[in-house]
Amino acid sequence: MDYYKIGQRIRKFRKAYNLSQEQLAEKVSISTTHMSHIETGNTKMSLSVFVRIAEALCVQTDELIYDVPKNSKTVMKGELAETLDACSVQDMHILTDVVKALKVSLDKRRGSGREPDPDSQTEP
Repeated sequence: MDYYKIGQRIRKFRKAYNLSQEQLAEKVSISTTHMSHIETGNTKMSLSVFVRIAEALCVQTDELIYDVPKNSKTVMKGELAETLDACSVQDMHILTDVVKALKVSLDKRRGSGREPDPDSQTEP
């Protein structure tokens, strides 16, 4: 078990949700120092803490244990969040308009509507 890699995945998801270590630690009911040690792989966490972290980050536990394929919806949301963090508010308004227009065009070209999302838990 590579605790450093698990910690780095936790860090990646935490940042994707724009949470500080302190905020995530509070949600999980552990100290900020303990959260820091988890993310750096300097400590082993209990199973209950591990599960609470996954729940707080809205990810499956296996996404924290294993490398996740690049087409994972969770990973893609994280990458998008990182991109948006580097944008001004005006940039974000423009990007939102562009993405909405692209989505309408995609739906129109697909015919009757959305194709099912393989990462989604429910049907559209």
